[in-house]
Amino acid sequence: MTRERLVPSDPIRFIQDCITRGRVLWTYHVNMRLAGRFIPRESILGAIETFELVEAYPSDKYLPSYLVLGRIGTDALHVLVAVDLEGDNVRIVTAYRPDSGEWQDDLKTRRPKP
Repeated sequence: MTRERLVPSDPIRFIQDCITRGRVLWTYHVNMRLAGRFIPRESILGAIETFELVEAYPSDKYLPSYLVLGRIGTDALHVLVAVDLEGDNVRIVTAYRPDSGEWQDDLKTRRPKP
């Protein structure tokens, strides 16, 4: 029997709310990536008020996930967040600084592949 996936009606608000309430889990993968990319967790946490939806992956492998754009000062970050409605938490999967070669100036639109 296949279970129906629960997705939030407002993913950004759900993500912001979970992070604000401390209902956030940091995956092993993101911990390794943040260290290698010199991105402190505080940058992600400090950018939550600016989060904008970039892409939605409702059928992602384990949980529905969302690529969000956040800004802290002059720094822009892409953060992949998996949402667990039943568990009332989010999981930070990975984070990186968007590459201008892959993303248009708005940092939310992928450039066409050559």
